Amino acid sequence: MTKSSSLVIRQLGEISYSDTLKAMQKFTEYRNSDTDDEIWLLQHPPVFTMGRTRKDEHILVKTNIPVIQTDRGGDITYHGPGQIIAYVLIDLRRRRQGVRQFVNALEDVVIKTLSHWQLAAKRYKNRPGVFVGEAKIASIGLRVQKGCSYHGISLNVSMDLSPWSLVKPCGLDISMTQLCDLIDSKIEKKDVLEIFTNHLCNTLNYTKKSAVTTPFSVAD
Repeated sequence: MTKSSSLVIRQLGEISYSDTLKAMQKFTEYRNSDTDDEIWLLQHPPVFTMGRTRKDEHILVKTNIPVIQTDRGGDITYHGPGQIIAYVLIDLRRRRQGVRQFVNALEDVVIKTLSHWQLAAKRYKNRPGVFVGEAKIASIGLRVQKGCSYHGISLNVSMDLSPWSLVKPCGLDISMTQLCDLIDSKIEKKDVLEIFTNHLCNTLNYTKKSAVTTPFSVAD
């Protein structure tokens, strides 16, 4: 893997999943070999998303929460307030980095982040994501097009976990957990986001970073 020089970090707050998906697809379509990589940090209003290996029977209970079919890998997952999401729009071909290596790097970011609170997080072979014990705390789903990734990773920090019980998370018989339920001290999401972002940039070897708060548009 080569060292990457320039990264744009977009801190977008809460934004709809549908709008974000369209923006990621447009970004990937219009980018070229000179386009800076970007990471979009955000959260979504409550939504279930179904990846390319989805099975309808993994929705266990009908609900008013929207269900959106999407183009990432994986099965069904849930997004909602209190979750940190990092969409990673990275030119993997330019970095000479394989998809499996990239997924491992994203998992390492979460493992390093949770170690700040002395939590021993881990990965399982052939089960993308990060676990604390047997409970999953972070989910990963990617799409790679023209050698460039989009979608990314979500970390449960301080959210309502009850919607997870309405589905079979990632198509697995697993429970979900979150950071605020695993530590004794009070945490602020903004502090977790700062630690997470630092580990993300360091793990992916970016030497120059710029932060913006505007969403991507074709005119950018």
